[in-house]
Amino acid sequence: MAKERIVTAGAQEREREADADPQTLEIRPRALRDYVGQRDLVERLAIALEAARLRGDPMEHVLLHGPPGLGKTTIAHVIAAEMGTRAHVTSGPALTKAGDLVGTLTKMEAGDVLFIDEIHRLPAAVEEFIYPAMEDRRIDFTLDSGMHARVVTIALKPFTLIGATTRAGLLTQALRSRFGIAHHLEYYGHDDLVRILHRAAGILSVEGITTGAFDAIASRSRGTPRIALRLLRRVRDFAEVRANGRADHAAVDGALRLEGVDERGLDELDRKYMRAIASIYGGGPVGLEAVAATLGEDAQTLEDLVEPFLLQIGFLARTRQGRRLTRQGADAIGFTLPANGLFEE
Repeated sequence: MAKERIVTAGAQEREREADADPQTLEIRPRALRDYVGQRDLVERLAIALEAARLRGDPMEHVLLHGPPGLGKTTIAHVIAAEMGTRAHVTSGPALTKAGDLVGTLTKMEAGDVLFIDEIHRLPAAVEEFIYPAMEDRRIDFTLDSGMHARVVTIALKPFTLIGATTRAGLLTQALRSRFGIAHHLEYYGHDDLVRILHRAAGILSVEGITTGAFDAIASRSRGTPRIALRLLRRVRDFAEVRANGRADHAAVDGALRLEGVDERGLDELDRKYMRAIASIYGGGPVGLEAVAATLGEDAQTLEDLVEPFLLQIGFLARTRQGRRLTRQGADAIGFTLPANGLFEE
């Protein structure tokens, strides 16, 4: 069985279990002032929350889109805490029929937050029920069918819908237009990741950790807090078992070497992907399907979990002809691009 990628920020069952862990919940900020990073979003939310409190209204509906692991769920909980209400968490694939949505909405109290992760995966039949719920605070539920059909209108208490998606382009325009605030979350900078790690280390009781260790973990975290926290846990375990409890720079190197994560944050699948383009396709250009077939991986997996980071750090280029390694990417794996295939940056 293949080892789970430690640098994957996608939603997996183990991550959902980890998110429910008491220590993980404690790491999450409870107030907007404690939220690290995403400064533009924090400022926009601070104004909207204050205005909603002054009017006595629920918070506007919010759409958050961007790569996984950047804090969309955390923001939903922070908004609920700031409004003094509860957050109800579900996902698009979990709402398979209209009754699922009706049951969730009718049990919510006034001002509560409904967070729908992967909202782009909502079935069309369920999405149609969301429109009147968001705009008119009601649901029109059809009972029976044909000549005996009747429509029952269920009034809802005022609520805030927060939708999260990693693929904003798959949202229908009708749904997107009903959100009052829409924001794209950016990858985190090094200093913000270090601040998050400092706070988490205290909560996780990571002893003897050094400033250099924080820097080393942050530099390998792909700009993603979820990955940074996962790496911190692996360093904590390694330090307790192999380094006499001292999580210094050497412990970071040892722990993440075992996980196959190098100093740039690349793991073995990233390197296999780059080596395939280099050694088999001469550095590119090559189509994604061809690379996926060569590696025996799903093309969607490569596009969602491998390529975004390689594009972000400038190791990969996507052109009309296909994927190509840049000079930086080729140098990173010790490959010399052919003169006639060199991608000029």
